[in-house]
Amino acid sequence: MSETILIGNDHGAVELKESIVKHLKNKGFAITDLGVSEGESVDYPDKGKELGMELLKGDYKFGILLCGTGIGISISANKVKGIRCALPQNLFAAEMCKLHNNANIIAFGGRIEYGDSVTDMIDIYMDTEFEGGRHERRVEKIMAIEN
Repeated sequence: MSETILIGNDHGAVELKESIVKHLKNKGFAITDLGVSEGESVDYPDKGKELGMELLKGDYKFGILLCGTGIGISISANKVKGIRCALPQNLFAAEMCKLHNNANIIAFGGRIEYGDSVTDMIDIYMDTEFEGGRHERRVEKIMAIEN
């Protein structure tokens, strides 16, 4: 598995993206950035689709999507066949989205005030392995909905 993390954002999460990229680079990860840097207006559905499609093509560890709330961009990414994008709101959800749902993208909002830090949520997500077992069957059912 690659040690490259894919990240994408719209204008509502430029500062959050910058802090995440800095954090991940300090941990030794390479970053492929599909987002905006100067706050130029872009449509989050386009960024969600772009990152989802790229994640499925390439050798990436996982993807991170960011918009104002994280909601619209995560909905958009989940329309891409093969994507399981989660929108964790705390450390427990960040762990569970990997442990039980094997999410391949996580999303956050640049305009959301989280009780737990976003970088801590990303770290716990990365430190968690998919449990498999009964959850494998459930993930297969989630993915079968696409068909």
